[in-house]
Amino acid sequence: MMKPASYQAGDCDDRAAVLVPFARSHLEGALKLSQEMSWPYRLEDWDVALQLGKGFVLERGGTVIGTAAWWPYGETHASAGLIIVAKTAQGRGYGARLMDALLTSARPRSIALNSTAEGQALYQRRGFVPIGVIHQHQGIPRGRHEPPPLKLVRPMAASDFEVVMRLDRDATGLERRQMLEKLLHSGNGYVLQRDGIAGGYAISRLFGRGHVIGPVVAETSTDAQALIEAALARLGSVFVRIDTSATSQLGDWLERIGLEQVGDATTMILGTPASSSGPAHVFAIPNQSFG
Repeated sequence: MMKPASYQAGDCDDRAAVLVPFARSHLEGALKLSQEMSWPYRLEDWDVALQLGKGFVLERGGTVIGTAAWWPYGETHASAGLIIVAKTAQGRGYGARLMDALLTSARPRSIALNSTAEGQALYQRRGFVPIGVIHQHQGIPRGRHEPPPLKLVRPMAASDFEVVMRLDRDATGLERRQMLEKLLHSGNGYVLQRDGIAGGYAISRLFGRGHVIGPVVAETSTDAQALIEAALARLGSVFVRIDTSATSQLGDWLERIGLEQVGDATTMILGTPASSSGPAHVFAIPNQSFG
């Protein structure tokens, strides 16, 4: 793997652009970058990402021309994303510069990310290897969605949080307490249970063009569908996005209910993937940056 260059605040190897830590003062500039790329991020989405993670910005003449962020999950793993370079600044090594600063900051953690086809070469040169594919489904769901019986799926209560944390940790192998607390604070949670024992959960929240449903953690695709139906029943006829693994067995069903697949991303890892201890699995992710 290529060794990332050492980073110091205010680093300016290229006199036209200065690399600095990502701060709240950069949020408006970051939003303009994502809009240029037709990413459906709102300012609030950028704000949540910055609150949960760390990152770097490239500035040129006071204008944000590049971003990169990462999110720690304990001391052993992290995810990376929001790696953007303005179209007018591409082809000058800025993406590599941002990525090397990110790696220096996040390592020695193992780092996962979801890459576009255009970004894979940048990551592969730094030792990332592909381990899966994420399918992006979105749209306004067809028809009326009835919630599952309350004895199967019910709204999440504050007292469920530690159980949800255990389910998430077992399914992902990651410590994501801070992220889940933040997502639940701004969204609605659902718990699936059988014989009084929780076996899955889902979170629905405002994001991008409408709402995103994710994470979704369950033991089977049938249980994952029940959790998603509970969220859809509450949302009604609004724009919904769900990012799910290509192996989740949810794709055909999502298409049938009107959430078309509109894109995909390659999941890549630098280091050792987190190992789950089951029996629940991840059926939908919170978004392609948080992983």
